[in-house]
Amino acid sequence: MLALAYLVAGVAHLRSPGGFIAITPGWVSYPATVIFLTGLAEIAGAVGLMVPRLRKAAGIGLALYALCVWPANINHAFHDIAIGGVHLGWAYHGPRLALQPVIIWWALWAAHVIDWPFARRD
Repeated sequence: MLALAYLVAGVAHLRSPGGFIAITPGWVSYPATVIFLTGLAEIAGAVGLMVPRLRKAAGIGLALYALCVWPANINHAFHDIAIGGVHLGWAYHGPRLALQPVIIWWALWAAHVIDWPFARRD
């Protein structure tokens, strides 16, 4: 499920980068290039999660990726940046920001880097 979510997000970054560029903080140089590269990273991470020998590296990479893009989500929320003319409001942004640590955990758990709190039975 996580691999599919990252695959869809990665394709969205490549096909429709405008909204992602809009929420990128001003201190990020070359935002269009960064968005393109983050799209590729998401796709690579999604594929890596599906390849057993790459799974741990992909999970760690996706966890770090989710940590690194958190400032864009914060920027989006605190500056009320409209995407396609739509302001999402705190009903969206509050849970989205609060769930970022869960997304980081999920990448590590899905990749078998950690098993907390759901230990696997082998």
